[in-house]
Amino acid sequence: MSTAQISNLVVPGKGQSVWLVTLSAAAMAFLAVFALALSVTASKLAHTWSASLAQTATVRIAAPPQEIEAQTELVLEVLRTTPGISAARLMPVEDQAALLEAWLGPDLPLDALPLPRLVELTETATGPDRQGLRLRLAAEAPGAVYDDHTRWRRPLVQAASRLQGVALVSLGLIGAVTAAIIALASSAALSSNGQVIRVLRLVGARDRFIARAFVRRISTRAFFGALAGTALAMLVMLAVPNVGQTVPVFEGIGFDGVNWLWPLAVPPLAMALAWASSMATAFRVLRGVT
Repeated sequence: MSTAQISNLVVPGKGQSVWLVTLSAAAMAFLAVFALALSVTASKLAHTWSASLAQTATVRIAAPPQEIEAQTELVLEVLRTTPGISAARLMPVEDQAALLEAWLGPDLPLDALPLPRLVELTETATGPDRQGLRLRLAAEAPGAVYDDHTRWRRPLVQAASRLQGVALVSLGLIGAVTAAIIALASSAALSSNGQVIRVLRLVGARDRFIARAFVRRISTRAFFGALAGTALAMLVMLAVPNVGQTVPVFEGIGFDGVNWLWPLAVPPLAMALAWASSMATAFRVLRGVT
């Protein structure tokens, strides 16, 4: 008797156990793709925020209108002569408007707003003496405030890293729940076919042979269920509009480029998980069938 014939005898072609394995694999694969997208997104955000702000700083100049020009020139002169600063650029009003547009909308009347002057800095690898620079700016331009972005850069990177951790834990929980559901379905399918198993033993089939035939059918169903769930999740993610162009903070959410290959690993992993879970369950149930 071939493995396929034993699979047809032990594993029913229809019924609750069939749908339970297939649907649970599809549902868990669907959730796993979104958890994977969250993990990839969090990793990209942490890297982007850390890299883009690592060697940048800003000097904000808030002074009375009659002093703003003079203090701006003083600040630029201080920055040009400070070791550890490779470039300093006064941010144009148009660039400030572009930064505020995402939050306050277009056509912002900047002339009516008392906006401070902003100077963008690019630091060298070693960076300047930050405390000394702050003291020098306070002495020569009292309205200038040096900000190296550390105060709010670190929480952003930490938040992205923790978000990635949450996503990885979610993937682990999804895998554990999938294994538990498949184990229950496998146990139910084998237990309901105790008489068939006894007959197979009488004709010379060993437990390992029976288990392999059973596990092969369960794993195949899990694979195709996970394949359907993964495909559906990828279609949903493709249908989600990209708002990164209008709201820059959401840039990079989801998969892009080669990262779209990551979801393709979900069906094989689901099949491997189903194989391990159903194999352990099969031997446990077979030992109980006498």
